[in-house]
Amino acid sequence: MKYFIIAGERSGDLHGSNLVKAIKKADNQANINAWGGDYMQEAGAKITKHYRDLAFMGFWEVLKNLPKILGFIGECKETIEEFQPDAIILIDYAGFNMRIAKWAKKKDYKVFYYISPKVWAWNQRRAWSLKKNLDRLFVIFPFEVEFFKKYDFEVEFVGNPLFDAIATFKPTAEFLKRNNLSDKKIIALLPGSRKQEVEKMLSLMVSTQSKFTDYQFVIAGVGNLSSEFYRPFLNENIKFVTDQTYDLLSHSTAALVTSGTATLETALFGVPQVVCYKTSGLSYKIARWVIKVPYISLVNLVAQKEVVKELIQDELTIENLSDELHKILNIIAFRNKQIVDYKKVKESLGSVGASEKTGLRIVEILQSSN
Repeated sequence: MKYFIIAGERSGDLHGSNLVKAIKKADNQANINAWGGDYMQEAGAKITKHYRDLAFMGFWEVLKNLPKILGFIGECKETIEEFQPDAIILIDYAGFNMRIAKWAKKKDYKVFYYISPKVWAWNQRRAWSLKKNLDRLFVIFPFEVEFFKKYDFEVEFVGNPLFDAIATFKPTAEFLKRNNLSDKKIIALLPGSRKQEVEKMLSLMVSTQSKFTDYQFVIAGVGNLSSEFYRPFLNENIKFVTDQTYDLLSHSTAALVTSGTATLETALFGVPQVVCYKTSGLSYKIARWVIKVPYISLVNLVAQKEVVKELIQDELTIENLSDELHKILNIIAFRNKQIVDYKKVKESLGSVGASEKTGLRIVEILQSSN
């Protein structure tokens, strides 16, 4: 059968790659086209548009680029119509994918959503739209099942796909030597994958280095941004590695992390962290108005309490960042409590196999309807 997958950012591409493998295992004649990235391409999907062209962050930034985004939506619809897939599979990337879902349902395509839009965080009425426009929704957090019950929408909890990604990770031999890193303890900097957010976060993150000279700071760079982009942030005690985030986390003592999937990845590696987030003033005002949850990091949302400190907008200063980093490095009770809470978060998320379960279920549903 023919499958069309849409992932609009790096984490979606990573989980999409495991989904591609699972679909090919369940349907060895699968023909998969995608809007995604390098991970999905390596897994065997034909990439017709790279996610790096689609990445816009923040309410104001999306509004500013709306003509371009609407153009991409039109292009995507044309690509789907040319391909005529048996199934459209949407991965996260809510603003774009929910529009595609609405259009695709009217066109009588089978529409599956893997990794639900975070409708529980803001504009919760969008849950009705998901119920109306999807054939099946596969969710990755246990609290989402209860949330959608309020809308009489039965969804499938498949576990968290980060377990798949981490389970297949094999540490690189001589990681430190290969990247010219010293034997000093490492503080990992995970500033994100989109140029916009990295520029905002990284200058603040690296500014704390002078207060922690016993450590080396290592930036988790991403391949869609050039090494030249990172160069202004580097010095003798600030290095960077590209597309080696899991290797870096497996060697790190602590981390400064931009809010997003990386906060949960850091927790699953057991690395104490401080969560950072800053956007434009207008985007932040809009976010405060519409967001309905008490936390922004996935770690705290899953735990339903503060496990990691979140420094947001005006609270994200060099002084506050340094103070919080000092706590997770030097106050043993503080550090250990975070690690113990991480274990509880991990237990609540299920186990390995989310992508395989989802891929198998999609193929089963399609085969049973033919």
